[in-house]
Amino acid sequence: MEKKNSNEITVKIKGDINEFYSDIKNKGFKNIDHFNLDDTYFIPKDLKLENMTTREILSKAVLIRQVTYDYKIVKLITFKKKEFDDKGNILNQQNIECNILDLNEAKKLLDAMGYKEIMRIVENDLVFRKDDVQFAVKDIVNGDKLIEMELGFNESFDTLKQIEEKLKELDLPVYTDNFFVKKAEIELDKILKRS
Repeated sequence: MEKKNSNEITVKIKGDINEFYSDIKNKGFKNIDHFNLDDTYFIPKDLKLENMTTREILSKAVLIRQVTYDYKIVKLITFKKKEFDDKGNILNQQNIECNILDLNEAKKLLDAMGYKEIMRIVENDLVFRKDDVQFAVKDIVNGDKLIEMELGFNESFDTLKQIEEKLKELDLPVYTDNFFVKKAEIELDKILKRS
C-alpha cells in the first residue's frame, strides 16, 4: 500500500482541444508521455444521497482504477482524502493506493463489503513539458478538457500560488477563474442531475 501526499491545480481548457495542442506545441511544449485512466467509483450502499452534498458523497468513495500506458497496465484500489478551505480550494490531498491483480475480483470484494458502483470516468491523458513546467492534459470522455499541474512534478515550484502565476504567465487558452476544477464532482452532479 502506498500513501501519496500531493496537491495540484486543475483548470478547464478553452475552445477546441486540437487547437489547444497546436498552441502549446507552438510555445515549445513537448509531449513526453501518455496514458489512459479508467476510474470506477464505489460508495457505501446505505448512503442517503439526497441528504448529502456531492463532495460529501465523494469523500466516502473508493475507486477501482486502471492506468494503461504503452508499456504496462497498473490496477489499483484508491481512496482519496482531501482537505478544502471554505471557498472549495483543495488545501491538501492524500491518495492511499493498493495494487490489485483483477479488477472484477476487486469489484466483487467491494460489493461484499457493502459498496455499490456510482459512476465511471474514463480519460485520455497527454503529459507535456518545457523547461521546468510539466502538466497533463486530461481529455475526459464525454466531459471536460482539463490541465492538471502537480507540485510533485514541477520541482521549481513550492506552492500552488507559484503554479497559478506560472500558468497565467504562459498565457495558455485556459480559464483562470477556478484553479481547482473537480472532475469527479462535475461528473457526479451530471449523474445525480444536480446543477
